[in-house]
Amino acid sequence: MWLMAVLVPLLKLYLCGIKVLIYQIFNRSFTLPVLPKQNGRVAIVTGGTRGMGFETARHLASLGMHVILAGNEREEGRAAVRKIEEEGGNGKAEFVFVDLTSLKSVRHFVQIFKARGLPLHVLVNNAGTMLVPERQTEDGFEFHFCLNYLGHFLLTNLLLDTLKKSGRHGCCSRIVNMSSATHYAGVIQMDDLNRRNCYSSHGAYSQSKLALVLFTYHLQEQLTAGGFPVIVNAVDPGMVDTALYDNLWTLAQLLKKPVAKIIFRTPAEGASISVYAAASSEMEGVGGCYLYNGEKTKSSDSSYDSELQAEMWKKSCKLAGI
Repeated sequence: MWLMAVLVPLLKLYLCGIKVLIYQIFNRSFTLPVLPKQNGRVAIVTGGTRGMGFETARHLASLGMHVILAGNEREEGRAAVRKIEEEGGNGKAEFVFVDLTSLKSVRHFVQIFKARGLPLHVLVNNAGTMLVPERQTEDGFEFHFCLNYLGHFLLTNLLLDTLKKSGRHGCCSRIVNMSSATHYAGVIQMDDLNRRNCYSSHGAYSQSKLALVLFTYHLQEQLTAGGFPVIVNAVDPGMVDTALYDNLWTLAQLLKKPVAKIIFRTPAEGASISVYAAASSEMEGVGGCYLYNGEKTKSSDSSYDSELQAEMWKKSCKLAGI
């Protein structure tokens, strides 16, 4: 029983990975269209100090945005800001500390941001982790669940009023949730979201990415029903050569290195889909989508389950204290 609970999620996740690799062998990376200038618009990018988050922040700043790089590594954050500033452009970059594994830290970040009276036009929920050994956050949540999903769920909800006020019809505010093809392998264990009965890092990661897609669709439904000028989409960057894979098994690490150089996307290529969702004219007013390689793609069957979406939303509100 225990072996199956660990082995099945592992096999399902690696099968998803193989499918993505095959796709990337035969398909070129998405090329961004010419994007409109974003002067005067404000963006927050979580995990914006490295990898795809940095490349997303860098590109948005080059379009003229005021970009806040939200992360938990201060020195890395300052270095990222310096690098963006050295490249020039009309945008502005700054680092603000937030630890998405701490609900207290998320609330403090939002409090600081709102005190400045800034608008918010783009929120990119990019920060994430993958395949970490079993551990809990200070609030008692499973690590993947809190960092990848619940911290972003709370952050988004606390910033939602600002996003609504900042958008207008014809120029909506935008929320971008970073999911993954592994969500196709995800199973929501509503009675054990923290995976305490039988821990599987593969299952925990896939579950967190499925939760983000469920969140995306349910939130867009609420925004549309209320007539608010805010759109929310989930994006899938494909397999990208970043530090996200550092927790792979030793054998998988050895196999990954030569493959990554040839088949994996670069961080800039992976970030292109987030930038597209955040700034392209083609996505104006278009929400509730799952975007992969520049195209609207069908997500997993379970992600469209409206009852599961509503149940996950209600449970998440309770866990996040909102």
